[in-house]
Amino acid sequence: FPYFFPIGDTSTLRNRKIFPTSEKTPSTPLSKDKSSLSEDDTQSSNGTSAEWSARGVVSNEPPSRGLLMLVVGLSFSTRLYKITEPPHVCWDETHFGKMGSYYINRTFFFDVHPPLGKMLIGLAGYMTGYDGTFPFIKPGDKYEHHNYWGMRGFCAVLGSFLPIFAYLIVLELSQSHTAALITATLLIFDTGCITISQYILLDPILMFFIMAAVLSMVKFNQQRYRPFTASWWLWLVLTGVNLAGALGVKFVGLFVVLLVGLNTVWDLWRILGDLSLSMVEITKHFLARVVGLILLPLLLYITIFAVHFVVLNKSGPGDGFFSSAFQSRLIGNNLHNASMPEYLAYGSTITVKNLRIAGGYLHSHWHLYPEGVGAKQQQVTAYLHKDYNNLWLVHRHGDNESQSGTPDLVRHGDIIRLEHKETTRNLHSHLHEAPLTKKHFQVTGYGINGTGDTNDQWQVEVCGGRKGDLVKVLRSKVRFRHRATGCVLYSSGKTLPKWGWEQVEVTCSPYLKETPSSQWNIEDHINPKLPNISLSVLKPHFLEILLESHIVMIRGNSGLKPKDHEMNSKPWHWPINYQGLRFSGVNDTEYRVYLLGNPVVWWTNLASLGLYIIMVAVASIALQRGFSLGQKRIGHSLVLMGKGGLLLLGWLLHYIPFYTMGRVLYYHHYFPAMLFSSMLTGTKSTAFCLKAPLLLCINCNAFSVSFYLFHPLSYGMTGPLAHEPGSAMAGLKWMDSWEF
Repeated sequence: FPYFFPIGDTSTLRNRKIFPTSEKTPSTPLSKDKSSLSEDDTQSSNGTSAEWSARGVVSNEPPSRGLLMLVVGLSFSTRLYKITEPPHVCWDETHFGKMGSYYINRTFFFDVHPPLGKMLIGLAGYMTGYDGTFPFIKPGDKYEHHNYWGMRGFCAVLGSFLPIFAYLIVLELSQSHTAALITATLLIFDTGCITISQYILLDPILMFFIMAAVLSMVKFNQQRYRPFTASWWLWLVLTGVNLAGALGVKFVGLFVVLLVGLNTVWDLWRILGDLSLSMVEITKHFLARVVGLILLPLLLYITIFAVHFVVLNKSGPGDGFFSSAFQSRLIGNNLHNASMPEYLAYGSTITVKNLRIAGGYLHSHWHLYPEGVGAKQQQVTAYLHKDYNNLWLVHRHGDNESQSGTPDLVRHGDIIRLEHKETTRNLHSHLHEAPLTKKHFQVTGYGINGTGDTNDQWQVEVCGGRKGDLVKVLRSKVRFRHRATGCVLYSSGKTLPKWGWEQVEVTCSPYLKETPSSQWNIEDHINPKLPNISLSVLKPHFLEILLESHIVMIRGNSGLKPKDHEMNSKPWHWPINYQGLRFSGVNDTEYRVYLLGNPVVWWTNLASLGLYIIMVAVASIALQRGFSLGQKRIGHSLVLMGKGGLLLLGWLLHYIPFYTMGRVLYYHHYFPAMLFSSMLTGTKSTAFCLKAPLLLCINCNAFSVSFYLFHPLSYGMTGPLAHEPGSAMAGLKWMDSWEF
């Protein structure tokens, strides 16, 4: 475990507890152009400058501006080249471009990711003249006169910073310009990184914040022997800001939060072992990190949602995912500043919403359950959107409600019948098993024009109520108990197959425990014979809508299951570049773009991961046994184990968790982990005995030549397919699983 974080020399391994302030440890330079700190360098409050120099990670030589400018130039030119091509919607631009439009139009929507990335896309479009009117209906739709280049350009600019950040991170960790330049070359010439940066997607924004957070963390680590200085605070605060940014784009940002958290825990553990520090100083270190790495990111993250809720104040396609109280704050929603009868009555037209987050509205339609799925009767589901098929009529059992004058009110314990307004079939249940939840009973629509049987009778129960209590619209939690079987109406949250239009399963549960899945509220209530009251008192507080939005996002993420015949990428596919992802075009007449990593780059990274483990094992045994390696080799080994271990941990945290996820996975999920594997490849190069110019020349040539061969995948191509004569990719389909 210590190899994942900065360590001292072998004597430190044998004597971890005491750090004498007067000891002068000889420096261990990593290369001929590196020198240790001078003798008059002052000692900081948590360690000696000599110890810092012994770790071999401080150099008096400033970064090479020429190399950095070269990296900047190549990175921006490769990402911004042909940024407007193709001039039509590609892949997930149909989602995130549309969501950017929603922000410009202030229309509320639902997405499984936090809002920062979409807000920035919308802001970029607005600032570059896009008016938010393009519909983004499906991939292939022409942009025509709409100004889309600003949103693509914004994502490409953020993607252009990835090789730059990687260069600076590896330079800080290894103090080797060769290692840093190799890392930057890997990312500059990777066709996958270029493709994923050139379109209106969340991925370049997410990776920008991840890499910025890692760079800030590494810079902060380098300041640890100058605590509480301006630069120390700067990098601490920037680390926290970028953590909030990463988490604000996608929940995958939690992985870099965990990486920084583990690094911080190890740093605090090291500080606790420094006997030259008082408990007051240790407490100051602890509190500074709590403020910079916990409270500040949390505040910024909450602020992102506050802006999100303020901007999206108009009713839109996301309303139905949220509670009735949440919807009442949206302008244009039928509940916003609305008025309706306060108490449920017979003869009313209503919508019934499940209290489970994203539980949906009780819904039916003309389609029947298929053969072999219970009784072949009309489907009853829960639907997440407002729809005419959500309307139900409330009848008293026996149909003897008042035909004139004030209607009778529904009370706790009453027996009612719910008739679907569009199809005139009754809400019905029986002892057939439910489609997905096999221990529950099937719920159907049965009868015609209100005529059915005794299985159409439901008893109204107000949760926490007593016999005779009235049912309050929006405020009462209600259960519907089936009279014949004793089960309760239930929204399972499971998505039905295509025959059920991928709506939510509704069942009748024999388990009578009160849960949100079995609780419902009356949302819309239409009865012209009753007086109306204002619903403005139902608007929720900020913390309530913040909590509800997170529950909806988390459940939405877990509900992203592979659809029938949909390609579901496997995590083991990703490091070997087994299969890419089609962004645009299929046949030889279309403009084709295919997301696939540069195979030479990706397979080099894969080989480096295996080689790194072997090299660390050999170096660890050699150091532990006290073999004479020479100062230069010892320095390289310490960088390899300590700094390389940090990057290996980053790769593991951004890759291994996907093996545990039940949601649908795609190839592009690997790209954050690929950044860490590329930096590890560069860092590992410091341990080779080859001369730096030769190593650099070999790597740059290999990566640039393979980029030249595969660049049509990124920048687009037309004409013959790869297996046809005259194709730009002829002879380059090295794996049968590649689909270009």
